[in-house]
Amino acid sequence: MTDAERSILVRRGTVASLILLVVFLAAWEWGPGLLNVPTFIVPPLSMVYKEFIRMWGVSALPFHTGITAFEVLVGFALGSLLGMVIGYALGMSPTAEFALSPYILALQIAPKVAFAPLFILWMGFTIYPKILVAILIVFFPIMINVLTAVRNVDPDLINLARSFKASRAQIFWKIEFPASLPPLFAGLRIGSTLAVVGVVVGELVGGNSGLGFLLSFGEGQGNTPMVFVTIILLTLVGSVAYFLVVLLEQRVLHYLPRRAMGGV
Repeated sequence: MTDAERSILVRRGTVASLILLVVFLAAWEWGPGLLNVPTFIVPPLSMVYKEFIRMWGVSALPFHTGITAFEVLVGFALGSLLGMVIGYALGMSPTAEFALSPYILALQIAPKVAFAPLFILWMGFTIYPKILVAILIVFFPIMINVLTAVRNVDPDLINLARSFKASRAQIFWKIEFPASLPPLFAGLRIGSTLAVVGVVVGELVGGNSGLGFLLSFGEGQGNTPMVFVTIILLTLVGSVAYFLVVLLEQRVLHYLPRRAMGGV
């Protein structure tokens, strides 16, 4: 695809996306009234906007959004780093993979919601339990992607490198690590969205700050517009994290065709 064709495709996609957004917002504003849906079930867009303005001034909305964004960022970064380290270690050592895989699998199978109360008992109502839950959720998909990528490296390339007396470190940095980058970034895309889920789970179980806390508070008060505002902001936090990963991917994997990188 030429640059001109790609530019036309981007413009068309942008216009179509904006049209869909306008249609969605219009349906949200007038649809519930036309269908006689009570506002406590689906409040119109204008009511949600008014609640957003109220929360911005009264409910410390910027503070809670910042807390959640910070927890998502730290949890995602630490979970990604841990997943990469364990994934590369297991991929390079079949013995370590055989020994540790059952325990890692058991940790993944255990429901993450069950860990949140335990972390809160250990560390109290701080940001650390939410970050730990995010780390647990982010860790596994990244670890699996990295491990699979390293395991699927062409053995002929490795044998060729060994025939030229390449060291184990040289084989890793010149062959295995570059081959693992596309699957790694695929895992990072998934992890960036899962980090939001992990943080919200922690905040719902035992939070006194953050968007998850506001979500629980709004539910307890029967304030549906407040719940909608919180959900929208959580979606924005996850979207920002996702697109930051996409931008980093485009910088690192600039040598790959755009469609192979996801096309975003």
